[in-house]
Amino acid sequence: MEETDIKRIEMYLKRAFTNGAINVKARPKQKDSAEVYIGDEFIGVVYQDEDEDGSFTFNMAILAEDLP
Repeated sequence: MEETDIKRIEMYLKRAFTNGAINVKARPKQKDSAEVYIGDEFIGVVYQDEDEDGSFTFNMAILAEDLP
């Protein structure tokens, strides 16, 4: 994933979730995705959309052990 896309996605997520602590980082081995963090905590992955150029999909798992 291009660095310009990573920065655009990061700015969008910060605005959408009103959280300035969101960081998007390139994945060293996968070029079609980036990791999303809040502070130091990993929360999900953003993938390039294969069907629509310039679009992305955010995937976040919610584990049973994390729920109250």
